[in-house]
Parts: sequence; structure tokens; C-alpha cells
Amino acid sequence: MKSFAAIFDVYGTLLMVGPPPPDADARWHHLFRDLLGTAPALSRLEFSIATNKVIARQHEEAHARGIAWPEVHWPSVASEVLPALTKLSTQVLDEFLFRQIQTGHTIRMTSETAGALRWFKERSFLLGIASNAQSYTLRELSEAMAVHALGLELFERDLCFWSFEQGFSKPDPHVFQVLSARLTARGLGPQKALMVGDREDNDLAPARAFGWRAWQICAHSGEDGGEFGDWNQLIRRLRDQK
Repeated sequence: MKSFAAIFDVYGTLLMVGPPPPDADARWHHLFRDLLGTAPALSRLEFSIATNKVIARQHEEAHARGIAWPEVHWPSVASEVLPALTKLSTQVLDEFLFRQIQTGHTIRMTSETAGALRWFKERSFLLGIASNAQSYTLRELSEAMAVHALGLELFERDLCFWSFEQGFSKPDPHVFQVLSARLTARGLGPQKALMVGDREDNDLAPARAFGWRAWQICAHSGEDGGEFGDWNQLIRRLRDQK
């Protein structure tokens, strides 16, 4: 299976996303005390409501410019709601935003996912990312992979699309246009590209529109010939089609 590329979604695919941690409110208070030296100006709920309003406004402005699937710059959104963040250094702001997002969800990489990544890499697949993400996503992914003695170096830098770097997001066809162009530059046509994601609308349908193969990661069996199932079923399918 050499000269083949597998491009992965992150949330819901490489990383399982769970509910906020039980001590989310305590973490919120510690975050402000540790990095701003003050009590929270807003509760977690108030912060969420305020940032959602900013995001909605920015999306409306982007739509007016003809951007169908815009992506926001989270540090700017958060700083508009909490002006005190503008006084932080870039390093401290990044730490604040990383810890802030950890109050909103839990994430983990399963052993099955880690095993699948090793399987792909051992067979000389080129690995990449197509993720609607923010800068903290890279740290979340890196830390989750480190639990399994893996690192971000598994992924080819030019085959990684992070929406926060581009200002637009999946399912915008430009995401797959960009990645297809980069694959072509490596001598790989669309028949040599596989998109692995958890959503038909964001991941699979737009990839197929460019002629890619696609697989939906889910708990349901794919044994009936459908292009969906767990990681082990995906690996078996690729072995059968070798």
C-alpha cells in the first residue's frame, strides 16, 4: 500500500470527545487565579454565551464577503469577551486558552486508534490531517498521542489542513482542493487518497466529490459493504483491497 495517503479528521475520529470534567468550575476559577491573578469576570456559561455571539457576528460578516464556511480566530474571540487577555504574552495566552478549552470537554485517543495509526505508518502510507480546529487542537492531539508513545511527526506537514490557519473550514470544497493539489504535487491522484472521518457532511461527502475514497469511523458494523465501521474493520477492508 505504498504511495497512498490517509487524511484524518481529528475530533470524533482521532480524538474521542467527552463531557466537561467533573471539576470544570473549579478549573475555571484556578485558571483565572493562576494566569490573571483575579476571580473570573464571567462564569463558564456566561463566557460561552458571549463568545457564541461574537462567533455568530464574525460568521455573518464572513458570509457577507462570500465565505460560505468561515473559521474564527479563537484568541481574538476570547480576547473580545475578556479584554484582560490582551495584556497577556502570546505564551501565557496560549496556556490560558488551552486550559480554558479543557474546562469544556475531555478528550482521549483510544488504543485502537493509536494501533491503526501505527499500522498505516508501518505500511508507508502518507498521513495527513483535515481538521476544523484551533491552535489548541495541536496540543490536545499531541498530548493524547503521547499517551501511546506517538507524536505529531507521524503526519506530513504539507498534508495537514488546520482551519484556524486558513480562515475557512470543512466542508468548504477548498479544503479538499488544497489537499488534492498537494497530493498531486507528490504524484498521488485522488484514487490514492483516503479520507477518514466521523461525519458524512463535513468529511466524507466533500472528499468523495474530489474522487477520494472515504471511510466513516463509527461503532456500527461495516461488514455489509458500506464504507463505515471501526478502525479494525477499516484495516481489514484495506487488506482485502490490496
